Amino acid sequence: MKKIKISPSILAADFSQLGQELKRLEDGGADLIHVDVMDGHFVPNLTIGPPVIKALKKNCTIKFDVHLMISPVHKYIDAYAEAGADIITIHPEATEDLSASISKIKSLNKKVGLSLNPETGVDIIRKYLDKIDLILIMSVNPGFGGQKFMPEVLDKIKELKKIQTDQNIDFDIEIDGGINFENSKIAIKAGANILVSGTTIFKSNNGDIKKNIDLLKSL
Repeated sequence: MKKIKISPSILAADFSQLGQELKRLEDGGADLIHVDVMDGHFVPNLTIGPPVIKALKKNCTIKFDVHLMISPVHKYIDAYAEAGADIITIHPEATEDLSASISKIKSLNKKVGLSLNPETGVDIIRKYLDKIDLILIMSVNPGFGGQKFMPEVLDKIKELKKIQTDQNIDFDIEIDGGINFENSKIAIKAGANILVSGTTIFKSNNGDIKKNIDLLKSL
């Protein structure tokens, strides 16, 4: 079993103190920093862009796990790579040529992630699984934080684990959406090795980030 990693979503952080919030995450043992980028078009919300990511990256030693919920995504890949994204995750539906977008991310020496919305099946990305580094399974409909976890997506994680075993290929399986201390356990058991969590990490146990990260990792 792969080491379980926690990628806190800064969507749930105090945006008036993002620099200090990143420091709290570093001190608390976060493995990655999850950055949700929304365009108000592909998903019904707007968040941060490359200038904010670039400013935050200057003072953070943890790798940035950047989830692009924007369409068309291909023309923005360069900007997010230059801003400091270490992992760039895109949605298959957001690009006209998924193979070209994967190649583009790789050419910039970044890790490639593909994200599946709750209603999107594994088949859409099956032929790319040996070319990427990460699959992000959305356990809520993307666009807003604080939604309720959808347990039916765990079947996709189990399917991906079987593909890994049968075809002897390696990629991380990340899950994002409504992750808390209870469902984190079933997500890990299903095969996820990276958990994205926002509200649980920043708000539970009076904001004790280290305690919350440790609890999410535990079975």
